[in-house]
Amino acid sequence: MSHVHVIGAGLAGLSASLALTQAGRTVTLYEAGSAAGGRCRSYFDKDLDLRIDNGNHLLLSGNRATFGYIATIGSLGRFHTPGRAIFPFYDSKTKERWTVRLNRGRLPWWVMFPHRRVPDTRLSDYLAIPAIARLKDVTTVANSMRRGRLYWRMVEPLAVAALNTRPQIALASLLGAVLKQTVLRGGKACIPWFPQGGLSEALIDPAIETLRQRGAHVHLNRRVTGLSRENGRVTAFSTTGGPVSLAEGDAVIFAAPPWAAAELLPEITAPDEFETILNIHFRVDPGRNGPGEEAGFVGLLDATAEWVFVKEGHVSVTISAANSLAEEPARTLAAMVWPDVRAALELPDHTGQPIPPFRVIKEKRATFAATAAQEKRRPQVRTAYSNLVLAGDWTATGLPATIEGAIRSGETAALAVLTSPTDGTHGARRNRPGLFRPE
Repeated sequence: MSHVHVIGAGLAGLSASLALTQAGRTVTLYEAGSAAGGRCRSYFDKDLDLRIDNGNHLLLSGNRATFGYIATIGSLGRFHTPGRAIFPFYDSKTKERWTVRLNRGRLPWWVMFPHRRVPDTRLSDYLAIPAIARLKDVTTVANSMRRGRLYWRMVEPLAVAALNTRPQIALASLLGAVLKQTVLRGGKACIPWFPQGGLSEALIDPAIETLRQRGAHVHLNRRVTGLSRENGRVTAFSTTGGPVSLAEGDAVIFAAPPWAAAELLPEITAPDEFETILNIHFRVDPGRNGPGEEAGFVGLLDATAEWVFVKEGHVSVTISAANSLAEEPARTLAAMVWPDVRAALELPDHTGQPIPPFRVIKEKRATFAATAAQEKRRPQVRTAYSNLVLAGDWTATGLPATIEGAIRSGETAALAVLTSPTDGTHGARRNRPGLFRPE
């Protein structure tokens, strides 16, 4: 039975490891950091006296691979949902509020009712959404449809959130891939889901526990520093904990970030331009029955903040495609954002202070830039080495850099290992792990 070494314990590496152990493979997982999860994890912030996430992620019920992963690790009970496809918005300039409410079925009859769609839009405007999903060329989001109220008040905010790239350069076909999974499958595929506690408790810790129960070895604080290749295969690799030699039939899944690939596998083309995401956590009680209570979040227009998430003991703000703000001081960012957050959530000023306690988290390489040029640099799962495959949301998944893309990439990498001619188990394709869910 082959031994598979998985480098990187983000969602791609965890997904691959779960699929492999479910298929009966022996897996060892190596993570350079002190905690698994990559950009999807939680930690206790001493200054805020709160457990917070290092980023905000909106899961939708149409994320099939993600919910397959959640089912595998048994953590569905650690999530909550409004149970309906609802997307509330607040325009900071005009002070308008509205909520887009999709019906559950594929036939979008919700667009026939003005109170369920974007204000001042026409039925014919919505024909542009399936048209975006048909795009296969290098059309940008900004040029994918007429820039009327539907574009400014729904399509662009969703595009920036999904692609983390300015719409003037973002690839519309990647947005189309998201729309195919969600909006175009009806409201049943657009129901928001959120972790009840933190991302680590919902998505990462249960995965690590499941892997350990299955006999996998998980090594934290163990960076891979070099790969040895001979005769078309990886034969060994060095780590901060010592060297690792590969036996005949062993395989490696490289699930570390693209900049690590550029360092350890310079012969592989990988994305090399990245976009920043800023997350600002304010320690404030959002109260009950406020504007964010029904859905769990509010989308902001004409504001620096883009999405405000209502959480236990705090509210959390996401600013995507934020390269231009990355060098701003934390207090400047918090002061810039807080007035719009207060207005969007209708929060009273109980503190007597201009800004409540806050924490700004800057992820300067949160995702690759979702441009046509970077899309060409995304590699396929298989490499020139017979026992080395790639995983990560930066590989050629057909999706932008999302949780869904990362988990799918891990499944694809595991399947590539299981069906490799060098694995010696040609029946593996008939024994696909339960994580794999056909489209």
